[in-house]
Amino acid sequence: QVGQVFLYFQWDSLLLEAGFLAVLVAPLRLLKWRSTAWRAHDSVTFWLVRWLLFRLMFASGVVKLTSRCPTWWGLTALTYHYETQCIPTPGAWFAHQLPVWFQKFSVVATYVIEIAVPLLFFAPIRRLRLFAFYSQVLLQVLIILTGNYNFFNMLTIVLAFSLLDEEHVGRWLGRSKRRQASSESVAWPPSLRAVLSTLLELSTYGFLLYWSVQCFGLEINWEKRLLDSKVAFTYHEFTMWLRAVTLPLVGLGFLSLSWEILSAMYRCACVRGCFWKLWATLQWAEVRETSLGELCPQDSGARGGPGPTPAGLSPLLEAPPPTLLPLQEIEFMYKPGNVSTAPPIVAPHQPRLDWQMWFAALAHHSSSPWFTSFVYRLLQGKKDVIRLVQVDESRYPFSDQPPVYIRAQLYKYWFTGSAE
Repeated sequence: QVGQVFLYFQWDSLLLEAGFLAVLVAPLRLLKWRSTAWRAHDSVTFWLVRWLLFRLMFASGVVKLTSRCPTWWGLTALTYHYETQCIPTPGAWFAHQLPVWFQKFSVVATYVIEIAVPLLFFAPIRRLRLFAFYSQVLLQVLIILTGNYNFFNMLTIVLAFSLLDEEHVGRWLGRSKRRQASSESVAWPPSLRAVLSTLLELSTYGFLLYWSVQCFGLEINWEKRLLDSKVAFTYHEFTMWLRAVTLPLVGLGFLSLSWEILSAMYRCACVRGCFWKLWATLQWAEVRETSLGELCPQDSGARGGPGPTPAGLSPLLEAPPPTLLPLQEIEFMYKPGNVSTAPPIVAPHQPRLDWQMWFAALAHHSSSPWFTSFVYRLLQGKKDVIRLVQVDESRYPFSDQPPVYIRAQLYKYWFTGSAE
């Protein structure tokens, strides 16, 4: 297998799936003299991107609770998360200094954005989809500021652009156009339609707020001037709810996709010219077959795991110089090591060796067989392996002669307090 554990991350699977969908979304311009920016099946391909985004976000929220991790259920995960990441950012230190009540509320907001808001991806009201878009972007930007998760969050933001329409993007670019009235808006009096749309939108926001307050026991503590929060449901209640909504969600997705496919088929039939009608129908048929397979994939691309550890773990490698003086640390470029240096910003790059060193610290070295091979290559002085540790040879103490032996020790790291 190519990459093995070094490529076994959810964002690697997500990148492959998103890349495949990009082939369908990108315009097929084999016949350049007749190519246009709009195609009859565009709504189907963008629906597939929304479905991928929905599966990613919904599964990311659900897996936190199904893992039964006490920190996620106690809403205290973020009090550990920022300092126990594989490679924290400078912004993670500032986020770690926030009060506990705010950290717990941040976990509640994460649950709402990842579990409840994705249902709005397929809302018929445009403003609800825009609300869902900005909610997802806000979450991803905050993650980017507080953690080095390579291209994962940026790719998620790109997928979220499927929630926008041409008019909204045109406003960003200064090319806003007034939307033409659809047949539905002509049939309905504009004022009545606008009122009903606004009422439904406000009802959705109200229900979302009510659901958040009830499920997470949100209550303002006026004496301490803070917001109390707690999980107000049990694991059994959550699993029962999850079983109850899974099939309806898949069914709703199937109905939504069927509507998009039928609408695209109708638009293909309205294309002028027999040849162009046949060409549009062939593209529609290809996208239809792909979309039906994409609706229920075997792997959702989201994986769960244990909650944050109580301290940042990192193996530290030491080796004696040729003169057998005291051991010298082999310092990596990215992972926590020298406590005198600030955490780096490396996204969208992912130093996969530094990441795997974090996972190797969670269990016995036999669980990471690659680690033994890695140390052996350092003892051999392999340049390709050394460059994974340090590109600058002047910062690698054994660039001239390999070490005699290497000692690996496990260190625990904590962030300093705001007063230190």
